[in-house]
Amino acid sequence: MEQGLTRRSFVIAGISGLGLAMSGCVSVGLPGQPPLPDESFDYDAAYAALEDGEFTWPAINYKSFDQKFWRQVVDYRSRENPGTIIVDPYHNFLYWTLSNKTALRYGIGVGKAGFAWSGEAQIRVKREHPLWRPPREMIERKPSLEKYWVDGFPPGLKNPLGARAMDLWQGSRDTLFRIHGTNQPDSIGKSVSSGCIRMWQQDVIDLFERVPLRTKVIVLSKGEEES
Repeated sequence: MEQGLTRRSFVIAGISGLGLAMSGCVSVGLPGQPPLPDESFDYDAAYAALEDGEFTWPAINYKSFDQKFWRQVVDYRSRENPGTIIVDPYHNFLYWTLSNKTALRYGIGVGKAGFAWSGEAQIRVKREHPLWRPPREMIERKPSLEKYWVDGFPPGLKNPLGARAMDLWQGSRDTLFRIHGTNQPDSIGKSVSSGCIRMWQQDVIDLFERVPLRTKVIVLSKGEEES
């Protein structure tokens, strides 16, 4: 679905997706959201240390990662309505569709849970500075985590869900699938041992400020990502 990203295609994609973003807004998503990245986007500022309430999320050494994992507008063809999130866990990308030809793409890290579930859901819960409760199978492997089952792991720099969490539901059922931040920034672009869909703290906050509740989310299966 996605075309290769060259300097020229990045600029073209940025311009085509930015028609309504030059004044700091886009045609989909929440009002007052950040401007979309274009060819003059300041990545140093985007990935600098970020004050967020009582916490300051560390700067990301983004230049040590492949540029394809940086937040950017790309050519991306989809039949879904603008504003849909499409997660490709097999290539470590999350797309937020801007039109049927462009999307805002983020790099992600994918835990085992990210490969265990695919399909359609909605963001029904958005959490700032979320608590984290380890799943029972993790507690079985590491009983010392039992203490976090009742009260949860408190928000902060060591919290496995990071700065934000967006919980995916199918109807009245919580899929237990999350899009969330990570306190392990080096896991972006990789398959990791646990968790769902991880994003850099700065990126998950950026996405959180764009997408409303009930945003449709599609997690691709192995066959779909190859089609």
